[in-house]
Amino acid sequence: MEVTDNEEPILNKVENTVALQSLLFKLQRWQWWLLVAINIFFLVAGQSAAVLLGRFYYDQGGNSKWIATVIQTAGFPILFIPLFLLPSDKEPLSSYTSSPSVRTLASIYLVLGVIIAGDNYLYSLGLSYLSASTYSLICASQLAFNAVFSYFINSQKFTALILNSVIILSFSSALIAVNDDSGGPSGVSKWKYFLGFLATLGASAIYSLLLSLMQLSFQKVIKKETFSVVLEMQIFTSLVATCVSVVGLFASGEWKTLHGEMQSFGKGSVSYVLTLVWTAVTWQVCSVGVVGLIFVVSSLFSNVISTVALAVSPIAAVIVFHDKMNGVKIIAMLLAVWGFASYTYQNYLDDSKLRKAQSNVTETRNNSVC
Repeated sequence: MEVTDNEEPILNKVENTVALQSLLFKLQRWQWWLLVAINIFFLVAGQSAAVLLGRFYYDQGGNSKWIATVIQTAGFPILFIPLFLLPSDKEPLSSYTSSPSVRTLASIYLVLGVIIAGDNYLYSLGLSYLSASTYSLICASQLAFNAVFSYFINSQKFTALILNSVIILSFSSALIAVNDDSGGPSGVSKWKYFLGFLATLGASAIYSLLLSLMQLSFQKVIKKETFSVVLEMQIFTSLVATCVSVVGLFASGEWKTLHGEMQSFGKGSVSYVLTLVWTAVTWQVCSVGVVGLIFVVSSLFSNVISTVALAVSPIAAVIVFHDKMNGVKIIAMLLAVWGFASYTYQNYLDDSKLRKAQSNVTETRNNSVC
């Protein structure tokens, strides 16, 4: 059978999908669903716990933005456990792929790692001036930014449902911005609240940009997305981000205040150390869930579940920290859920169309063999 130019990319995608999921085909359906559920739990629980611990750090007297930035990636050595324990899958996915040079990979990891460090600092700054619930609601805007960046960088379609999602999520963030009852921690001025809002909004935009840049790197440079490769991306970019954050910690002079900060911590010095350690661990538990869902399902599904986790944090913050959930916040949350649902439904339609196209290609190939 002669392959036309239009069919070749689809055939490549089918072959790559089969290669990526060869290990998963050995699992029974209930085992696959169990694996998905475990990874969803890791992502949602890890992200929610990390946000709450970060807020707890500031509430108890912590004030270093850079140490809060360092611990977001410093736990990356944990990712070596699944990297070494699971079977290697580093072989090229098809004859069309070729491995990039070490210099190219190093450049990608360096650039992305530096951006991650800056993004994490903005998240730390935002969380220091906002309540956990407000912070999480603003972070939900990352889906809207993701849609925009995917359109310009990854050439994804901008449908009516996606446009609806962008508008609704923008309104949700705008409501939080103009909310008179800021819901910020005690002692935080209106100016610092607004600074925290801008920092969190900027961090959400940069995070969405990072997702698009990573996807572009996988598609155009690395040209494969196996579990090992995705894990390596997480590990090496986190290594760079941690090094940059440590430099920022020393350059800013904040390292000089850490000992006094530990001694004056509200719950004691032991609690201070445990808070930092467990925050680092929970961020990496979240990363394991992110990577696992990318491998088992897709990167898009992983991003969507990450956004779902943001809806859990405000509820948890109300229970743990007794954050105020006034009428404006409730409306903002409902709008965020609406925008999320709209975005998810569009992704469901796109996935159904892709599966149908892959099924047609497979059927055509089987008929040609016969």
